Amino acid sequence: MDITKLTRPARKLLPLKKCGAVIVAAGTASRMGGIDKVMAPLKGEPMIARTVRAFQNCDAISEIVIVTREDLILPISGLCKEMSKVKAVVAGGKSRQESVHLGLNALSKEVKLAAIHDGARPLVTWQLIDRVVRAANTHNAAAPAIPVKDTIKVVEGRVVKYTPDRATLFAVQTPQVFDFDLLRGALKKAELEGAQVTDDCSAVELMGMAVKIVEGDERNLKVTTPMDLKIAELLLEEMA
Repeated sequence: MDITKLTRPARKLLPLKKCGAVIVAAGTASRMGGIDKVMAPLKGEPMIARTVRAFQNCDAISEIVIVTREDLILPISGLCKEMSKVKAVVAGGKSRQESVHLGLNALSKEVKLAAIHDGARPLVTWQLIDRVVRAANTHNAAAPAIPVKDTIKVVEGRVVKYTPDRATLFAVQTPQVFDFDLLRGALKKAELEGAQVTDDCSAVELMGMAVKIVEGDERNLKVTTPMDLKIAELLLEEMA
């Protein structure tokens, strides 16, 4: 018997802060070949409804704000009328950064953590959401990620410049969860500096803050093309 297991003090868990989710679904779906992916059916149900339900079913989430296009506010509000955690459905901005900012503004003042999620990731599970929220509760910033399988090349002018070590590369997913004030400050700084960040982690990283990476889920794909939609359908059949 390992006596250290008997004498090691139990790790003290921090009380879970109130976390609000901002689901961003305000894009134009330019690569979907005319398909409105927000409302695209997955197993007979609009994709956005599946996305929101995962957050509704996660005990670590207290409230939900959906950011979408003006023309989808009423349809999405109708889809989510039975989901008690949905606090508001609001119009997005001209950029993802602006849409996130508008979503944060619609959360309650009591919210201390903000989970930002792509509305086009409909296969997210409540277990993954819970894992990232709890990591952010301790580390102030957390995101799920999976190791990159392919060899990545850095290319300039169609010429390979170098090959980074694949062992250090991860594909980052959402939800990305942050201390509320930290994220607001990071997005404001990025805006003032004219920085075009591709995700919310990037904004926080610009402030020199560390982001805790937790285990992601390969099924948590982002629907960007019609092919992704077909893959999502197949994965749903496996998950059923």
